[in-house]
Amino acid sequence: MQGSANLNIMIKAARKAGRSLVKDFREVENLQVSMKGAGDFVSRADIAAEKILKEELMGARPNYGWMAEESAEEEGTDPTRRWIVDPLDGTTNFLHGLPHFAISIALEHKGQIVAGVVYDPAKDEMFYAERGTGAWLNDSKRLRVSGRHKMIEAVFATGIPFAAKHTLPATLRDLAKIMPECAGVRRFGSAALDLAYVAAGRYDGYWERELNLWDVAAGYLIAKEAGALIDGMREDQDPLESGSILCASNQLFDRMAKTLRSE
Repeated sequence: MQGSANLNIMIKAARKAGRSLVKDFREVENLQVSMKGAGDFVSRADIAAEKILKEELMGARPNYGWMAEESAEEEGTDPTRRWIVDPLDGTTNFLHGLPHFAISIALEHKGQIVAGVVYDPAKDEMFYAERGTGAWLNDSKRLRVSGRHKMIEAVFATGIPFAAKHTLPATLRDLAKIMPECAGVRRFGSAALDLAYVAAGRYDGYWERELNLWDVAAGYLIAKEAGALIDGMREDQDPLESGSILCASNQLFDRMAKTLRSE
């Protein structure tokens, strides 16, 4: 798909940062790692990737705002637009040598996500979307959510909180509700890729709590443009504002939501 100039800038930046991450991933045992919090690590690779992304994105659009995981938020001279970036979603996977992590880049305009890129450099899979033009994988594959109609045939994804988070009891209750109703639940460790996989029909749905905007902004648009329905864990809760997200195909959303929201 031919994208806008902004989307092309995002894809180019993601590929450049991805090359840096893959190089460091090959040397993961030698990375200098510092503790950022219980179960939440930041690596030299993470910071290096964000530096590349900032140079590429802000170099091309210096008037835009900037929001990213590892650096301070900046307001641009154009207050209507900002980049929302996670340079390494799936840091724990990365640091343990698990090849499942992603770069997430979203462009916000007047409070709406208008473009999103989720790049998995280990598998060289580039998921991307622009508002109103569909979702795509690599050069030409149009993404659509799965067509499954039965919960018992569906595979869902979620995130299981680590020790520092307070949502573990709620997540365990979720699992107890949904696992008897479906074909399986996966926890792969990257919210951005979870949403992209719903868009690609690999998962039938995904839910998680206590996320940051940079975790989900790009994946949110990609999933929506592929036909997914998205809401908060509570009905009519804004998933981007609350960090609580429930996403599924049109055929399964109501049943998944009813199951997870039941008391």
